[in-house]
Amino acid sequence: MKVKDYIMARFAAKKTMHMTLIDPAKQQYHKAAEIASAAEKLGTDAIMIGGSTDVTQENLDATAQAIKKAVKIPVIYFPSGAHAISPFTDAIYFMSMLNSRNVRMVIGEQVMGAPIVAKIGLEAISMGYVIVEPGMKVGEVGQAELVKRNDPKMAVAYGLAAQFMGMELIYYEAGSGAPEPVPIEMVTAVKSKLRIPVIVGGGIRSADQATALRKAGADVIVTGTLVEGSGFAESLEEVIRAVKG
Repeated sequence: MKVKDYIMARFAAKKTMHMTLIDPAKQQYHKAAEIASAAEKLGTDAIMIGGSTDVTQENLDATAQAIKKAVKIPVIYFPSGAHAISPFTDAIYFMSMLNSRNVRMVIGEQVMGAPIVAKIGLEAISMGYVIVEPGMKVGEVGQAELVKRNDPKMAVAYGLAAQFMGMELIYYEAGSGAPEPVPIEMVTAVKSKLRIPVIVGGGIRSADQATALRKAGADVIVTGTLVEGSGFAESLEEVIRAVKG
């Protein structure tokens, strides 16, 4: 089964998914594989690999290969640019940062990366990517015109634009390590207008936050910072359980 079909089947069944994000620049590849294996055992639905800075072809390939050997669930590349694209993942989010002020992040990197993705035969899943306040490092690196936390209408407008342009997924990102996740009111507003799966990430640390996002309608909830410290299993298990309802 293709990764997109895997996601869409869960979406059609109205089953909220949890994905674990692992930054290949944050630890050695063998440790990344241990994290992924633990997350799989706790019930995560897929592993995403990516980071805003310091991702290289070398650490990406090493991490992807190690994780693929350790898990059976899909491994998806969450790219920061065309400089590193690995054939060792199952799919790539072929995404556009819709609210970047830099056209390179909107379409330039994608133009450079598309021939590589085609050459290696990697499954590409089109996705709109929208950075919400505070945005953190990804907002800074991506030169994002951040969506204000009190502006759900703008979040909806970006989501509709992505949907009308044929994108298959939309991802609302508060930023890795954000003090708070994307606002619940924003997720509710987006879900009331869109027909494509809504992914939410950044700042999700607790079961209560995950529960609120699930009830607001998030189709996929992503946690990354949560697994970067030692002893993460209990917290991750609580979040995954809350995501699954």
